[in-house]
Amino acid sequence: MDTEPGQRNHNLRRLWLPPRAPDEVIGHRTVGFIELFYDLVYVVLIARTAHDLAGHLSWIAVGEFALVFSLIWIAWLNGTAYHDSHGREDIRSRTTIFVQMLLVALLAVYAGDGADGRSGFSILYGVFLGLLAWLWRSVPISGDTRYRRALRPYLGSLLLAAAAMVGSAFAPTALQLPIWVGVVLLWVCTGLYVTRATAEWYDRPAVSESLVERFGLFTIIVLGEVVVGVVHGVSASARDIHAVVIGLLSLGIGFGLWWVYFDLVGRQRPKTGRNGLPVWMVLHLPLTMAIATAGATLTGVIEHAEDLRAPAMATWVLAGSVGIALATIAAMVRTLEAWVRHRAVYLPAAIAMSVFAVGSAGLGLLSPSPAVLVLTLLTFLSLVWCVYLLRWLALRRGSAAKRRPGAHEISGRDAGD
Repeated sequence: MDTEPGQRNHNLRRLWLPPRAPDEVIGHRTVGFIELFYDLVYVVLIARTAHDLAGHLSWIAVGEFALVFSLIWIAWLNGTAYHDSHGREDIRSRTTIFVQMLLVALLAVYAGDGADGRSGFSILYGVFLGLLAWLWRSVPISGDTRYRRALRPYLGSLLLAAAAMVGSAFAPTALQLPIWVGVVLLWVCTGLYVTRATAEWYDRPAVSESLVERFGLFTIIVLGEVVVGVVHGVSASARDIHAVVIGLLSLGIGFGLWWVYFDLVGRQRPKTGRNGLPVWMVLHLPLTMAIATAGATLTGVIEHAEDLRAPAMATWVLAGSVGIALATIAAMVRTLEAWVRHRAVYLPAAIAMSVFAVGSAGLGLLSPSPAVLVLTLLTFLSLVWCVYLLRWLALRRGSAAKRRPGAHEISGRDAGD
């Protein structure tokens, strides 16, 4: 049967809807396929940037990689937060996401060109931020004055950052990177302010389950760079037994980081308030940056698998990256809701991570061989997880003993004796 004209118009209107209002945020939504597709483009962008670092490892290159990665993370965060809070499953949301993906794909082209691609990267990044500013501006606010107060500085920062990035394309070469640093610092401050303000104003969970999952998915993306670094390292080496064994052990570093992050932090909600969501969110920047840096550095370590000493630069960067990752996760567990309930489990693990973070950073002073370097880092990650596992098992045994019939009477009789 044919649909009535009025019904057809109603269905067509539902295909192109305005963004969800602030009070329509869905706390229990799941991550959609289009969001996974969106993240896939960032896999290519990060891989291009990490490949450039792996081929030109130096302190200057590490600094530039950290800066570009920060810009990539900020772009991902803003696009992800918008769709999670205000996106729908309609044609409008899909179209705007695909436009963002086109821009990110073009960013990947210029990100792999090093200094030669800075101007193109700057212009495209500015256009990307301008698109996000338009998307956030289109959110129906109605009479929500609190949301408007947070949105004004947010939009101002978006437009200012977009103008700064486009302007840096025409600035002298010596000023381009300092302008990018200013954009990153601006966004860290803006992100902390906006998330702290909204976390205190609204009587709802600090963050949706889907957004927590998206942060975990982005962490998986950068963990993939460990696999890429190992494959490139083994492929570029003589492919003998030394290189293969060191390569397989290096994969263990990625496995260990995954194990520690997803057992302690993954899918765990941050606390509400100023020291919960804002800190949890920002800490993901140094964490994911450190993991991606470690993955890019593994290529150089594996290429020198037969050397008595691993390259000094690769040793410092790899050990330092693992140390930063451990220190960041140690700080992140304190921002979780689960920290309050399971402090007896999290606190020993956080102390162990802090200790091994210092130990990892100190490996650069010892100049170990590639095998010793990789095995030591793998041991540190394994011990952290063992501390967590033992405390968790002890907590489970204690809970089971309390629930066992007659346990209270036995405990009381023993105490009396």
